[in-house]
Formats: sequence, structure tokens, C-alpha cells
Amino acid sequence: MRKADIAVNRQGPIATVTLNRSTLSLDMLRELREIAVRFQDDSGTRIVIIRGKSRNFSAGLDLKDQEIRKMLGGSLEERWERVLLGPRACRAWEEASPVTIAAIEGYCVGGGVSLVIACDFRIMGESAFLRIPEVGLGLNYSWGSIPRLLHLIGPAKAKEMILLCERVPAGKCLAWGLVEQVVPDGSTMEAAIAMAEKILAKPPIPVAMTKKAITAATAAIDHASIYMDADQFLLTTLTEDHKEGLRAFFAKDTPDFKGK
Repeated sequence: MRKADIAVNRQGPIATVTLNRSTLSLDMLRELREIAVRFQDDSGTRIVIIRGKSRNFSAGLDLKDQEIRKMLGGSLEERWERVLLGPRACRAWEEASPVTIAAIEGYCVGGGVSLVIACDFRIMGESAFLRIPEVGLGLNYSWGSIPRLLHLIGPAKAKEMILLCERVPAGKCLAWGLVEQVVPDGSTMEAAIAMAEKILAKPPIPVAMTKKAITAATAAIDHASIYMDADQFLLTTLTEDHKEGLRAFFAKDTPDFKGK
């Protein structure tokens, strides 16, 4: 992975993680996990803000990436080795010691959505949207994301978001409780820093304890209930419908699913 794909900058107790690519490679997922794990032992960092480079947050997995092609169509060993990278990255961000804030501009799609719902807070630009396209590609929505989405918006809205594969604009995300703030485009970082400063004004020990307690209570049975998440994803990559979904995606065509 080029070092420029992800940048980490620190200003006192606030760290900013910037995704410099519009799509996520598997190398970026490995690095995202390593970054989150490093923050576990970094007592000087109390807030982490994650953002996209400029007008957009993330388009999700780079389906043209050679490693991702191996995950979707390689040998079983190649698929299994790679299919765990997304879940591990998101879990590391969920369990990161600092308070995490996602600053979302433009589009945030697929794996990008999985990453931001693993954070503590989300702030969106007013023209931004979230979209989960996996089902339309013949895949299940994985990375341990379904329980996190359920906790945020409940079962009916989670089903709507996952099954319809449609854009969910910022205003609807706010009404659903999926994000905490919607702000003018281009000002999500400013809003995230303002939120960070409010948190930094509080004593660090109870803040850290509260985050850990709420995360532990919320996710208490999540890992048990979603233990076959990666297996299901792996299984769907073997279906004819997944091949048809990918064909239609690259051809910008309407897929013809057969249930096979």
C-alpha cells in the first residue's frame, strides 16, 4: 500500500485519519486495523476523527483491486484469508480507546458505511448520502455491520437500507438517528472538531470508562449473533447471482438474478 493512501495527523489530543483514496483496498483495511490498534496504547490521543480526502468519504471496496478480485473469485484459501480483513478493521475501530468521530462528505458507500457505523459519532454534510449496495451485487452485508446498524436505526430501517440498496440522504440519516449532526457541505471537519473540544473539556477517565462501558453493553451478544457473517459472505461469492451482479456493475447494466 502506498503510504499516501491513509494519512494520520495529530494536533495535541486530537488525531485525524484521512482516507486519501476514494475506494478501499485490502491493504488499506489492514492499515486501518493497525491504526486503530495503535491508538489502544496511545494515552495522549483522546479523539480520532476519520474523514475522506476531499468531497467524498469512501466508495467502499475497490472491485478492481487484484487482492479483492482474489477475495471474490480466487481459491477458497485466498478468499478466506482476505474476507476477514473488513470485519477485523471495523471491530478494531469499534473497540478503539479514543472517542471516534466520522466526518462524512459526499458519498459513503458499502465498506465505508461499515467503517463509519463502527465509530462513536457521525457528522454528515447536507448533500452527503450513505448507501449499502452489497445485496445488489449478490452479496450479504457483512463486516459485523448488521448488529451495529440495528442498534442505531432498528430492524425495519436496517432492512430498508440493506435490501433496497438505495441512497439514504443526510436528512433521512439524521431523522433515523444514524448520524448526530447534518451541517453545511465542507464543514464536517469543523463540526467534528467542535464536538471533540466539548468532549476534551470533560475529565478523561470517566469519558474513557463511559465509552468502554456503553460499547461493551451494546455489543455484548453481537459477536455471537454474527459469528457466521464472514462465512455467509464467502458463500455468496460462490453464487451465480454474485457473478451476475458483478457483471452488471461493471457493464452498468441491469442484473438478471436467478436465485442460484
